[in-house]
This record gives sequence, structure tokens and C-alpha cells, in this order.
Amino acid sequence: MSWVGKRLEMITQKSKYALRALLVLAERADDGLILIGDIAETANVPKKFLELILGELKRHGLLHSQRGRSGGYRLARPADTITFGEIVRITDGPLAPIPCASLSGYRRCDDCEDEAKCAVRLVMRKVRDAISDVLDRTTLADAVRSGNSAALAARLAGI
Repeated sequence: MSWVGKRLEMITQKSKYALRALLVLAERADDGLILIGDIAETANVPKKFLELILGELKRHGLLHSQRGRSGGYRLARPADTITFGEIVRITDGPLAPIPCASLSGYRRCDDCEDEAKCAVRLVMRKVRDAISDVLDRTTLADAVRSGNSAALAARLAGI
């Protein structure tokens, strides 16, 4: 993801759609393969956009898919091993709001005189760490177990 022109938006619509779709699959893990149309309808995600997102998540090993009459999608790993942080990083890239605060997408700011003493960078590292702490400790299974995954998905839709 490019840092140029990036607004201070913690997650994009793409990540929200991915989270909602994966929550549907986590809730219905015992149902086997789920049709993309059913996922799209349940998660309230446009089907065409969802196809692209699910393809990306499959390439990163989060989903298994099967084509054909009895095809569909399912989680490739147990829901308790897939974190919100992993999903957001796949769909949006680094969690840090600025590149010099990122661990995975670090880039020094052009106008920084002393990175070690830069107050903006130090605060943004704390922001990144707090976001990472929550997202990396929250799994799909946690959301489903809470009994509020549908409510969580609805809240994510409104973020």
C-alpha cells in the first residue's frame, strides 16, 4: 500500500469487507464450502468486490476454494489461528499511520531531522503498537465465541 496521500484511516472498506466475509465463514465453519453469493449476501458485501478480496485471502493461505457445482469457500485454517491483524495487513498493508512508525513498511520521512527524537514518530509508534496489540490478539474465533460476530460485522460495516 502506498503511503502517498494516505489518510489517517485505520482500515479501509476493503479490510472491513474482508473481516465481515471471514466472520461469516468462521460462523459457518461446520457447513463446509459456502457459495460466494451467500457470503456476499450475509456479509452485505458487493459480490464482484468480494471475489477480488477472497482471491487475495486465498493467495495468502487464509481460504480454501473449490470451483464447480458444489464449490465455494471455507477457512483454510482454524478460526482461532486467524487474527484481525493478519487480515488487515493482507488487505491494507502496514498498520502504522505513518511510514516511519511501521515495522513492516518502514520508510524514513524526508523532512525528519532527528528520527530518534521526533515527537510525531514516537506518538505514532504508540498508536501502531496499540492497534497491533488489539488486532493481533483478536481472532475470528474470539468474535464468533463472543456471540456477537453478527453485531461486530454490523459495526464494522458502519466504521
